[in-house]
Amino acid sequence: MNLRYGDEQRLLADSARDFLAARSPVSAQRRLRDEGDALGFDPQLWQDARDLGWSAIPFPEDLGGLDFGCMGLGPIFEAMGRNLSATPMLSSVVLGGSLLHLAGNPQQHEHWLQAVIGGERRVALAVDEQARHDPSHVALQAVAEGTGYRLHGDKYWVLDGLGADAYVLAARTSGQPGQTQGISLFLVPADAPGLTVSALPLIDSRNCARLGLDQVLLGSEAVLGTLGEGWTALDTALDRGRTCLAAELLGLAEQLFQTTLDYLKTRVQFDTQIGTFQVLQHRAAQMYVDLALSRSALMAALSALDDVDLSAQERGRLVSLAKWKAGDTALKVSSEAVQMHGGIGVTDELDVGLYLKRARVAQSCLGDRDFHCERYSTLDQACA
Repeated sequence: MNLRYGDEQRLLADSARDFLAARSPVSAQRRLRDEGDALGFDPQLWQDARDLGWSAIPFPEDLGGLDFGCMGLGPIFEAMGRNLSATPMLSSVVLGGSLLHLAGNPQQHEHWLQAVIGGERRVALAVDEQARHDPSHVALQAVAEGTGYRLHGDKYWVLDGLGADAYVLAARTSGQPGQTQGISLFLVPADAPGLTVSALPLIDSRNCARLGLDQVLLGSEAVLGTLGEGWTALDTALDRGRTCLAAELLGLAEQLFQTTLDYLKTRVQFDTQIGTFQVLQHRAAQMYVDLALSRSALMAALSALDDVDLSAQERGRLVSLAKWKAGDTALKVSSEAVQMHGGIGVTDELDVGLYLKRARVAQSCLGDRDFHCERYSTLDQACA
């Protein structure tokens, strides 16, 4: 298991760092928030990122990808976390694109996946139906009708759902909520009759949506993969998304930690730099340790995603460990950053608050700390 980035990943890291620092600094995210941009990201920035090949990173060459694997996604998302950069990379490429790749047929690859890689279309994943992420508890029914299926219900917390061209939707064709068997995947065009999309505002001002399906009728060509057996592809795509979120959280936490250290070295109280106070040094040292542990967990998860010899249970265990640890560390670092900056730390004038808000949303997305602790325990017992 490789716990270090290779030469290709380091080149990606350098490229992403320079590109986002120049084109998408924190001030760009602040501007999108202040303007109330419903899309939540800059379309031109996303076009330029695609021109750099970001949308092709994890996919095989015969489908138009670069075949860099999931390890190549880590540096990109770390750089996005450091700059609070908003793009549909997670929603359309990692989640939607992975499901099209893993479950789609050749026609769907040609019509949809290659369009996602090329940037002509965006696809979003719709899986959750309640406040807490729990993909096995899909309850929305897809009822057979003629040669197609009729869907009625709601989906929540659809990342970058506003403005998407289609949605990969998880619905149940058999079984009961809580069972993985019986979950099917459907590709639902955004203009499907009966489908409504509305905004779900979040504290980080990103694009998030609610889907309402009012007796939406889909043809058999909308099914992704084998009917009732969508869980394996869904679980794999979610693990990729969770690991990318862990990378973003780590990049966010590292940047905020460095910002806080710089402040401790310059802020003076009682004619003394506050960085010389032993209690603050101890708290900073603990953050440093947590960041180091988070990086180890992240690298193990990225490596596991590309290791075809690992079982799904072992992969999931490492992914949940990384998502839990990175999320926990980001919450600790962002809270400490506010405390150590003092009164100014809670003002909108400082970027610290923007990092704190994003950390809380990203930590909850695709499973919060409680979810991944429980999942890790369950998978650890299965691996024993």
